[in-house]
This record gives sequence, C-alpha cells and structure tokens, in this order.
Amino acid sequence: MATLHLVPIHLSQALLQPLCARLERSLRIEVLVRRPGFDPEDTFDASRGQYNSRKLLAKLLDEPVGGGRVMGVAGVDLFVPVLTYVFGEAQLDGRAAVVSSYRLDNAIYGLPLDPKLLHERLVKEAVHEMGHTYGLVHCHTHKCVMRSSTYVEEIDLKDEGFCPDCRQWVDGRSG
Repeated sequence: MATLHLVPIHLSQALLQPLCARLERSLRIEVLVRRPGFDPEDTFDASRGQYNSRKLLAKLLDEPVGGGRVMGVAGVDLFVPVLTYVFGEAQLDGRAAVVSSYRLDNAIYGLPLDPKLLHERLVKEAVHEMGHTYGLVHCHTHKCVMRSSTYVEEIDLKDEGFCPDCRQWVDGRSG
C-alpha cells in the first residue's frame, strides 16, 4: 500500500488526527504523521506576514519518505509570490504538497467558529492537492474535489471525493 507522510506545521492536533483517517479513506493510502525535518520559519516572509508555499514545498521534497508522498499541513497563512494567498499547492505528478487551514477557518472572515466546516474544508483541500501529485489538473465537473477553488465558498460546493474520471485516473496511478 502506498504511503502519505503528513508533516504538521503549526497545526492544531484537533485537526490532524481526524484528517489522517479521512485521507486514508478518500485516497486509499496509508497515512503516517512525522515531525518536519526542517525549520518552517525559514519559509516565513516577514514583509507579507505569510509563509511561502513554494519554499515549503521545496523543504518537503527534501524530506526522506522512501517511495511515499509527503504533505505539509499548516495552520499558517500561505502565499505564492504572484497571489495574495493560496489554500495549498502541490508538485504536479510529483510527491509533495502543502495545504493550510488558515483561510479555511470562518474566524478570519469574522464569522462564527465552525470546527466541523473547517475540518470538511481541510479534507477537501488536502485531497485536491494530493490529486495534483497524481497528475490530475483541475476538473470541470461541478462537484469534483479537483475543481478549482479561488474562494472558500467554492470549496463548500465541492464533494470530498473525485468524480468517476478523476477517481479512475488516481486509482490507475496509485497502484
């Protein structure tokens, strides 16, 4: 069975354990948790007050995970230089991805806390980014987890799983 190594980066334990179980089921993969072998603060951009997701990806790619995949799961705000923020980023058809719970949380939008909704959003984004590592690009199927999401409300409209075409692709690549 394929393995995914989750690397928590300033993430609440309350989000981490339920995420592992959901990813195992959705991706049909063994999920292990490991500490980062690098200092995440090296990716912090003080002028923006955010963490550079490209630099985090590079650090994650240096993690020794054998033949498995690795995903950073962060509780901090992520960006790429050309965008204000990102929910996550992945190496297309590669082995590394990173997601953040920061902008998935109602609290930053001045809305009431909703831990269940936060968890659902984080699962969807994690599955989405892992889909990219399997070589999937954005899907046009409305409910597919691989549909692009620019705003958090768009994540809420998607399902947690892949559409049949994307599922077939992932199953063919993960064996």
